[in-house]
Amino acid sequence: MRTIGLIGGLSWHSTLEYYRIINERVAQRRGGHASAQIVLESLDFSVIRDCQTSGDWARAGRLLAEAGRHCEASGAETVLICANLMHRVADDVQAAIDVPLLHIADALAARAHAHGWTRLGLVGTWWVMDETFYADRLRAAGLTVDLPSHEDKVEIDRIIFEELTQGAVLDASRTTYVEMIRRLQAAGSEALASSCTELELLVGPPDSPLPILESLRIHAEEAADWALGEGDSPGTR
Repeated sequence: MRTIGLIGGLSWHSTLEYYRIINERVAQRRGGHASAQIVLESLDFSVIRDCQTSGDWARAGRLLAEAGRHCEASGAETVLICANLMHRVADDVQAAIDVPLLHIADALAARAHAHGWTRLGLVGTWWVMDETFYADRLRAAGLTVDLPSHEDKVEIDRIIFEELTQGAVLDASRTTYVEMIRRLQAAGSEALASSCTELELLVGPPDSPLPILESLRIHAEEAADWALGEGDSPGTR
């Protein structure tokens, strides 16, 4: 089995889910006492959050690049950034390591195509929705991307950072978020790219009017499949 490197703590609530999903998938495939070989570099999210709010992406890139090097030095044969937003500095991480980075948007695009979906509603943090680093990666994979309204972007970002990253999952916010998904459905989206790992703690497939591409789960499952030799090599798409 190949070793997976996780850059986590972005926040730790979603990092727990990465660890759980990867190990559950390995156990299902291998049976018995099998579990994944994982190297985890868990960062202090308060430091990363300061970089986000101040716009200091250069510092964020250095911090995640250092974490990637630590993962590789500890035996990781691929590295994952356990957050959609921090893929804003994915190029910095890949440049710092000699093993491939498994990009979350690539994993999501591959799963969308496997289902035959070509038009996705994209939700996530403000930067994921309002900047192009993420949507352009999906478009380069042949997908059409629908974005929420300005007002919905603001509210989604507030729910993420004022509630979900602090462990609060509120029924009122779940209702609000489902209404936002309905608006994307009305605009023509075939499925929802849930491109914030914490959003998956709020609304799952049973609650959504659109099929959900759960970026965290997809990313973690692809990593597990790769570690077991069942998936494409990272960076080949």
